[in-house]
Amino acid sequence: MLQRIQTIWTFLAVLAAVSLFLTGQDATVFGSIPVVNIGCIALVLVGLLSVFSYKNRKRQILLNTISIIINVLLIGVLTYWLLNLSGGIQFPEKGIEPVFPLIAVICLLIANIYIRRDERLVKSVDRLR
Repeated sequence: MLQRIQTIWTFLAVLAAVSLFLTGQDATVFGSIPVVNIGCIALVLVGLLSVFSYKNRKRQILLNTISIIINVLLIGVLTYWLLNLSGGIQFPEKGIEPVFPLIAVICLLIANIYIRRDERLVKSVDRLR
């Protein structure tokens, strides 16, 4: 059921990962290894897999938790990148790249709340049968 509220929140997290992929092209942290791009591609794949595994709620929670962990790692990598840019923290042309994983983490946490609520509802209906 793709019209559920947790699917919308997960899809918003996927959109945040796509936005990070589009804006984070200049983020070079570890030389020539595109850590941010690899992380964004992994987030999009895991997020879409989570969106389309709506029949298995436990897998959906697991995939969202994996996405949260990847997003937290990306926040750390992007913060490290921003702090090592020349110009200090007051440099006005620094990017907003760490905001996108933060938005994704919030969306995924809200999606997990609704998935758990859905799971409790299904368990309560099963008890009545």
